[in-house]
Amino acid sequence: MMRDRQKIRRKVTIWQVGRGVGHFVRAVIIVGICFIILQPLFTKLSVSFMAERDLYDSSVKYIAKHFTLDNYKMAIEGMDYGTVFVRTLLLSGGVSLLQLFTCLLTAYGFARFRFPFKKLLFGCVILTLIVPPQVIMLPLFMKYRFFDIFGIFKAVTGAPLNLLDTFAPFILQACFCMGIRNGLYIYMLRQFFKGMPRELEEAAFVDGSGKLRTFLQIMVPSAVPMMVTVFLFGFVWQWTDSFYTSLYLSNTKLISSSLSSLAVKVYSAYENNGGSMNFISPGFVSMMNNTGTILTIFPLIILYLVCQKYFVEGIERSGIVG
Repeated sequence: MMRDRQKIRRKVTIWQVGRGVGHFVRAVIIVGICFIILQPLFTKLSVSFMAERDLYDSSVKYIAKHFTLDNYKMAIEGMDYGTVFVRTLLLSGGVSLLQLFTCLLTAYGFARFRFPFKKLLFGCVILTLIVPPQVIMLPLFMKYRFFDIFGIFKAVTGAPLNLLDTFAPFILQACFCMGIRNGLYIYMLRQFFKGMPRELEEAAFVDGSGKLRTFLQIMVPSAVPMMVTVFLFGFVWQWTDSFYTSLYLSNTKLISSSLSSLAVKVYSAYENNGGSMNFISPGFVSMMNNTGTILTIFPLIILYLVCQKYFVEGIERSGIVG
């Protein structure tokens, strides 16, 4: 009996030690992954509060010796942050809502209805995720530079419309499910609707609800977490987009385009105000880029914190994890 008890105790001890080692290894891996992800952000945040001489001081790592807010003042003035922020917010919010509405209808149709060439059309949706936007850059530019519908505008006004330097290309692409990553949103929403039990719709049909009423009163309220997730994805990608922004808007500045030339703008403003700077030093460029990046992503962090609960739930139910 004593030997059996000792054997059991040894097994329990070994099991506890192994479990503790497993927890420790997992904790080390998680901490390491978090460090890899967050370390660049912490670096940018620390540099944004440094004076330029701190960047050349080998003893300064993450904590500034000469703490300053001048970088933020110069970046806000150089980016015209207030005006650009409102303009980008209106564009990103409006386009994201339009994308959400059109992708919601499209995904529900793919998930619940049968129609000819359904699989082929859904394959085309997936194809939009594979084809790089650079491949269709020139056709997109020409389409919106000389926009026309069956020659109607040219017949009426004598020339096609020029939609460049307006928000019209973004709005049109969002309305027809051709915006940024719309194929992904359709796939996510389709997977969500396919996972919902058909008994809900059948019960609504028995009670006399039509297809539209069932969609609006039964399916849409159940899809709120996924809708929030899609909206967040659309908002973030539109907010940080530089490809379509530079393609369609050459004279209208948004957050992403203002950030790309921030150091040059600040340098020009400094010279015009009577300052003296012989050249744009690498340290100055680094400070402006890091500060501008913090100003760009800070609203996105706030938005994620507000919608975190719905975002996590939507990702878990999207069918694309694992």
